[in-house]
Amino acid sequence: MLIPSCIPLTFPDPPAQFQGYIPIFPYPIPTGAQAQLGARCPWLDADDAQLLPARSVLIPSCIPRHSQIPQISYASTAPELSDPARYGFFSRVVPPDSEQAQAMVAVTRALGWSYVATVASEGSYGESGVEAFVQSSREAGGLCIAQSIKIPREPRPGEFDKVIGRLMETSTARGVVLFANEDDIRRVLEAAARANLSGHFSWVGSDSWGAKLGPVQGLELAADGAITILPKRASVPGFDEYFTSRSLENNRRNLWFHEFWEEDFNCRLPHSEPHSEPHAGPVRKCTGRERIGRDSPYEQEGKVQFVIDAVLAMARALHSLVAELCPGGGLCPRMDPPDGRRLLQHIRGVNFSGSAGTPVSFNENGDAPGRYDIFQFQGANGSGSYRAVGQWVQGLHLQVDAMTWGSNRSVPPSVCSLPCGPGEKKTPVKGVPCCWHCELCSGYRFLAEPQSCQACPPHLRPTSNHTSCRPTPVLRLRWGDPCAAVPLALATLGLMATAFVLLTFIKHHETPIVKASGRELSYVLLVGIALVYAITFLMVAEPGVGVCAMRRLFLGLGMSLSYAALLTKTNRIYRIFEQGKRSVTPPRFISPTSQLVITFALSGMQLVGAAMWLLLRPPHALVDYEMGRTPDPEDARGVLRCDMAEGATLACLAHALLLMLTTTVYAVKARGVPETFNEAKPIGFAMYTTCVVWLAFGPIFFGAARSAERVHVQTATLTVSMSLSASVPLGLLYAPKVYVILLHPERNQPRRPRADPPP
Repeated sequence: MLIPSCIPLTFPDPPAQFQGYIPIFPYPIPTGAQAQLGARCPWLDADDAQLLPARSVLIPSCIPRHSQIPQISYASTAPELSDPARYGFFSRVVPPDSEQAQAMVAVTRALGWSYVATVASEGSYGESGVEAFVQSSREAGGLCIAQSIKIPREPRPGEFDKVIGRLMETSTARGVVLFANEDDIRRVLEAAARANLSGHFSWVGSDSWGAKLGPVQGLELAADGAITILPKRASVPGFDEYFTSRSLENNRRNLWFHEFWEEDFNCRLPHSEPHSEPHAGPVRKCTGRERIGRDSPYEQEGKVQFVIDAVLAMARALHSLVAELCPGGGLCPRMDPPDGRRLLQHIRGVNFSGSAGTPVSFNENGDAPGRYDIFQFQGANGSGSYRAVGQWVQGLHLQVDAMTWGSNRSVPPSVCSLPCGPGEKKTPVKGVPCCWHCELCSGYRFLAEPQSCQACPPHLRPTSNHTSCRPTPVLRLRWGDPCAAVPLALATLGLMATAFVLLTFIKHHETPIVKASGRELSYVLLVGIALVYAITFLMVAEPGVGVCAMRRLFLGLGMSLSYAALLTKTNRIYRIFEQGKRSVTPPRFISPTSQLVITFALSGMQLVGAAMWLLLRPPHALVDYEMGRTPDPEDARGVLRCDMAEGATLACLAHALLLMLTTTVYAVKARGVPETFNEAKPIGFAMYTTCVVWLAFGPIFFGAARSAERVHVQTATLTVSMSLSASVPLGLLYAPKVYVILLHPERNQPRRPRADPPP
């Protein structure tokens, strides 16, 4: 028969039909057997020998693989035993720790943890378990190991305090996975309690912790909230009645029952061998009338189910082998010698309902399927107990609502870095994918993905929390805005004044003052001044194709017409007096018709240039988001404007400004004209003042702060400057004439010719 420990020891020979097989050990290996095991495997120490029935990978190693002896274990869970190259004849009715590790990874992920620490007892069980957990976490993803701590076999004083100290180096990793023996688990909890860290760590214990009270007794607060795992097990019906009825009289076939009796009842049987370990005091003699469960505490060992299932699996495999080799029933020569490889095939093929009703089967590596119960130790009130909170059977089923976490109702976090806030991207820490730094998506960027920011398209701006983009508001210059109201008021007053002057001149068309001012050019100048005032309304109007076209045509036309008329007047005066110094012959082109032709020729150049611009590049309105782009996206605006940038605006005014400068030059030249000669001096003052206005215009226009209102400030500056430049000739040239015409008409009478003196 083949079962857990699976090594040949020198016990009484089994019946002949089972020669060559391995005896069954349904109880922990007693002291005598440990000694024989040590002789068989001399590299094992006493602690290894004691743990072998439940954990060791070394017991199968004691059997040479070439002997081809199949083995079935009821408790060995080391992941190495799944390696068919080394342990091809090994099977077990319990799942390997790799399955347990997958279940523990699933639990930590279900709790929302992404950063945990591991603690393992030195040895095959602890180190292999942690290795399997780390491997499973890598395969599952989303879980990082903060640090892996190993507890030595023989810890020094203060070793467990150092373990807690190391865990606190990564204090945000509050989830701690334990693959440790019972004694190490208890001492870790004691160290946590001494450090006043009860409740800080959330423990996840392997099946070595399970649902045992030993590790947590007296440490309920430190262990509160711990999650533990156990292979699914159930009490075997009838076993309690059977085992409690065992006595020295009816159980003589068990070689170690006497030793168990002395251990269980703390007594000495007559003729028993002295114990190697000294007792603290005298030991009473056993009467033989003691009863299990009555005179000693009793609870069905959790592995009883697996022991029976292992025996049943071997029995069924042997039955199947006998049925194949000996069809006639019983044993036959074909069974001698036993064929271990053929028996292994029958073992791997069994599939039945076990002693507790759970299915028993093996995969190709001899492992049983993983089936685990998940418990939580709830000990906040100081007298804790284990509560079933889920199971893992080909997947996790966890009742998170049934779990308690001390004074907190929510699951404690176990993360390397806290979640980033809205609009913050994660910048991973190199080599630790679960750790990151949070960086705000600044400026016009938004959080496109958890780890990257992207710039919003030009027509959009980020939301206040930089999580997405939203449309940028479009700014329009409205009639009631301050940047429009002041220029419009000036333009309206200017147009009214111009209309008043024009009507006055028309009404007094034949008076000496009107005639002396050059009626034709005066009317042209008044029309140009009116156009300058009128352009303000086009500049304030909402941009469109028509408005933009009118701006191109008339922005410089009014000024060109005005300054062309003034230039013609100034040039005429200058030429007349210069010619008069040399001869009495009048200069050419000083007639009214010639003056009009010259004026319209000079201003017409502006009109021709604007017309060609319209043909070559048709106008259109656009929303300029770059112009209204401010450092703070909250203040960003799109600006509705015509397709005329600052340079294009100046290009429209360039011809008019050139005429203005030329007129100023002639006004300077004509400064010596006698004061009695009509308009020379007023034109000079008008041009000097106009130059001052336009010199002030430049810094204000180009120095406007970069903002969404920049184009509106520039529009106001331009229109006010144009209105002022139109008001200067209106006030200096026409106001005195209107004053005389309306208030002193006696000075606007034609002079009578003098009578010749008598001879």
